[in-house]
Amino acid sequence: MTASPATGATVSPRTPLDEERTALLAALATARSALTATVAGLSDEQAGTRPTVSALCPGGLVKHVAAVEESWLRFVTEGPSAMRYDLPEGVTWADMAAGTAREVPRWAIEHGEGFRMLPGETLAGVLAAYERVAARTGEIIASVPDLSAAHPLPAAPWNPPGAERSVRGVLLHLISETAQHAGHGDLLRESLDGRTAS
Repeated sequence: MTASPATGATVSPRTPLDEERTALLAALATARSALTATVAGLSDEQAGTRPTVSALCPGGLVKHVAAVEESWLRFVTEGPSAMRYDLPEGVTWADMAAGTAREVPRWAIEHGEGFRMLPGETLAGVLAAYERVAARTGEIIASVPDLSAAHPLPAAPWNPPGAERSVRGVLLHLISETAQHAGHGDLLRESLDGRTAS
């Protein structure tokens, strides 16, 4: 066992990856590369610009995807307690959906902030954080004994009651989400300066 330089967490020594892990991690790396290519050459100001009617900005999109990947890998190592969606007392999911909640939970605020470049954030910092998340993902996937190992999904309206997700399912979800957001990034970049990454 060694300490990870990026996180200080204890991980098993890295062993050669089997064919399935190699293929899944390569697909995720390809999707990540497609996303980060959409912000190449942007200034910090451009990375925080919302060039369309949506709330998305290029840098915020990368922040969001990094946070989602980090969250799902915590789910792999810690189970559903790593992804809690508790509501304040007296607040319902209907209140949240209608925008009438008298108190917004911290996780929802953080989720919204994850789509924006906040004061003091830089694109270089966002990309470096994403690289650290990617490296940690590789460490975790290399050390997980079985890709079929599953945890129950946390209670939330978007998760069916009693549903589970395996490590393999997490990786497939991350590949899909990252690729989808890479497409969003292309649209944002084209709206911003006419360039696309693909």
